[in-house]
Amino acid sequence: MSKVTVEDDEEEDDEPLERPDWWPENFWKSEEDAPDLEGIAKSWMDLRKQISQGKHKAPADGNYDLSAFGETPEDDPLRSHVVTWAAKYGVSQAALDDLVGEVVQNNMLAAEAQQVNLDQERKALGPNADARINGIVKWASGLVNKGVWGEDDFEEFKVMGGTAKGIAALEKLRASYEGRVPVETTPVEGAPSKDELYQMVADPRYNTDPTYRQKVERAFAQNFG
Repeated sequence: MSKVTVEDDEEEDDEPLERPDWWPENFWKSEEDAPDLEGIAKSWMDLRKQISQGKHKAPADGNYDLSAFGETPEDDPLRSHVVTWAAKYGVSQAALDDLVGEVVQNNMLAAEAQQVNLDQERKALGPNADARINGIVKWASGLVNKGVWGEDDFEEFKVMGGTAKGIAALEKLRASYEGRVPVETTPVEGAPSKDELYQMVADPRYNTDPTYRQKVERAFAQNFG
């Protein structure tokens, strides 16, 4: 009969584990070849909590807790549809919370991403971004009022006018018919006033110092376009 040594036991302990068929796959750490004991414990605790609060089933009176919708307006059609659907099919409160929480979170992330994109496009338009946007929107609205464009045309305009390059292209199109259209500039916070700009031009450095002259010209461009 062979003798089992300590070294043999250590070698066997080093061998990777295989998930038994009866162990849930979602609670198995494949990268570590080990069971996720912490994960299954938390899942069990969450389940016990849901059961104690009655969230494991649909509310008996059909009145769901709608706090998962957050700041979604009560008259939002999607919100009304989800609540009606949940009541119709007897969806549990926990399942509704999970579904709504995921959707609300995704919508928030999408809104944040859209805001970042809008800020980037506005920055690309330069210091007179608001004036350029307002100008091109008024022009497009005028085409609709004159009957040149219909509602479908205006909707396409919104798509094209949603980027800095699109607005620049529309400005060129407008200029080809109307000539150069001056932009109603808006003062930049902290920028010199018009009187101060004229005083800066009168400064001898404007003719002798290239750096100073460039600074003045940039200030003029911010104020006058």
